[in-house]
Amino acid sequence: MNTAIIKPQWSPLTIALMVIGFILFWPLGLAMLGYILWGEKFGGSAEKAQAYWNKGCSYMRNNTRNAGFGRTAQGSSGNAAFDEYRTEQLRRLEEERARLDAEIEAFHEYMANLNKAKDREEFDRFMNERRGSRQGYGDTDRNTSDNWGNPGQA
Repeated sequence: MNTAIIKPQWSPLTIALMVIGFILFWPLGLAMLGYILWGEKFGGSAEKAQAYWNKGCSYMRNNTRNAGFGRTAQGSSGNAAFDEYRTEQLRRLEEERARLDAEIEAFHEYMANLNKAKDREEFDRFMNERRGSRQGYGDTDRNTSDNWGNPGQA
């Protein structure tokens, strides 16, 4: 005996709840619409809902496996020659990936050294320009001043 007030059918109460749900927060209205349309399939019990969900999940698993989407590298195809070929190709690809990773690392190291050298060159140029402008600043007699342009004690 089902004594639920809100049943999964088109009634004034369920329609009103759906409209209110869309007005307040659209996912609530959508959930109510889903309940009205597919609530009968669940039968109002958690066990039936879980069974329906499991049925859908097993259907999706079977269809994706048949289409080739669910296979893993460890799974056997049933053909020993193909499995050996696949293993060899995967090993070769892994070696190639390791080689490329080593080349990437070497390139990053090269670029870091190049950037360090460029930075060192720019810094040295800056310091040379700065030293050159300081030595000639306000100097009339080089013998009476130190390296910073300050008058020396005679």
